[in-house]
Amino acid sequence: MSMREPIFVQEEQVESKPVRPFGLRDKVGYLLGDFGNDFFFLLTSTFLMVFYTDIFHISAATVGVLFMVARLWDAFADVAWGRFIDTRQTTKNGKFKPWILRMSFPLVFTGVLMFTTIPGMSDGFYLAWAFVTYIVWGTLYSTVNIPYGSMASVITADPVERTTLSTWRTVGASLAGLIINVLGPIIVFVDNKISADRMFMTACIFGVLAIAWYIGCYKLSTERIEAPAKEVKKGDFLRSIKSLVKNKPFLWVLTASLMTMLTSFIVMAVNTYLFKDYFGNAAALSIIGLVQMASMFITVPLVKPLVAKFGKKEISVVGMAFASVIYIGLFFLKGITTMPFIAIVAIAMMSMSFYSFITYAFISDVIDYHEYLTSLREDATVYSIVSMSRKIGQAVAGGIGGVAIAAVGYNATLGAQPQEVLDGIYMLGTLVPGIFYGIVAVVLFLYPLNKQKTIQLSQDLAAKRKVNS
Repeated sequence: MSMREPIFVQEEQVESKPVRPFGLRDKVGYLLGDFGNDFFFLLTSTFLMVFYTDIFHISAATVGVLFMVARLWDAFADVAWGRFIDTRQTTKNGKFKPWILRMSFPLVFTGVLMFTTIPGMSDGFYLAWAFVTYIVWGTLYSTVNIPYGSMASVITADPVERTTLSTWRTVGASLAGLIINVLGPIIVFVDNKISADRMFMTACIFGVLAIAWYIGCYKLSTERIEAPAKEVKKGDFLRSIKSLVKNKPFLWVLTASLMTMLTSFIVMAVNTYLFKDYFGNAAALSIIGLVQMASMFITVPLVKPLVAKFGKKEISVVGMAFASVIYIGLFFLKGITTMPFIAIVAIAMMSMSFYSFITYAFISDVIDYHEYLTSLREDATVYSIVSMSRKIGQAVAGGIGGVAIAAVGYNATLGAQPQEVLDGIYMLGTLVPGIFYGIVAVVLFLYPLNKQKTIQLSQDLAAKRKVNS
């Protein structure tokens, strides 16, 4: 297959029967897919570490190693599963969505097992239990998430409609985040301590809901485009990698994406201990979750006019730099109470939201630049590599988060942590993300495609396409 050939070509599709037009049903169906995905993904991201340390009595450092190993495995499992799916024949119900239905049940079942306690078992048993169930769950997550993400390309060929699907997917993930972050802490914590029984109950309820959303995604979504059978030439992927290494904007975007994911997951891991132990108020995690969602909704109408006036790079650098200053400033306010802390963090979240909303716009510019350099339009390759970098960021974050919590002396068996441990937790929740967000700001500053160059790139690429047509 030529590298310039599109993966999905609508004109080559032969339909055996009329297919209903793309519409609201598809949008809702695709929304439900990520709604179900993030129910368990965010549940584990938010509560699994503290569940392992406080209920299973696994050291934070060991949990960090588990998270790192699992995410590194997932990064390569994603690629392997994607290749497996691409080599399967399309069924009468589509190529991708049948896998969502098939694999969602074992995925959810394994997710519930992660939060299951068995009376009378030793700490060694729970250590093995954690390693097996978490790694298996992560692998099964790929078997659902990869076909789900790929399905957008075969629901519609229209670029505008694909953008709409992406928006609705983000809404689905945001709704899941709102439920997990706001209701989760209220349900699973009793007297400022995580409850094993409540955690299991929550996993079961969320598991049933996730299955319902997956079924909704399967029922409401329609695959309209069938991939033509083409032979993949050996070496094409390696040739793409070599060309991307020469793409400096891509390398800076890749670095920024990895660092952002790394920092975000460290903050998520540490925040539970920060509010539970330092502030003595685990319920405040619900407030911080609500504040995060509110900051996103406030930022949404500001993104487009600011980007139009100043440029993507410019507002991203300012936003991340401002967030860095806020977090570093908080480090020197150790006497601050819970609500003022949350109020200040809300400002940082708003600043970071500008970059979060336009991350994929950066990737689109990078793809354009890649096409300009090579005359190859390889959207999927670029996106898959960025996705792998995010998984690696999660892996490193899992390791750093666990090791860092252990390094400051956290001991789950103690009723109250010593002051030096609390100070260490506060440092991890303020100074560390402040430094990391500052690094992201520097990386984005070095990103070569500013507003003027992006406009020029668009014009030059259009001219090049015209010449080559």
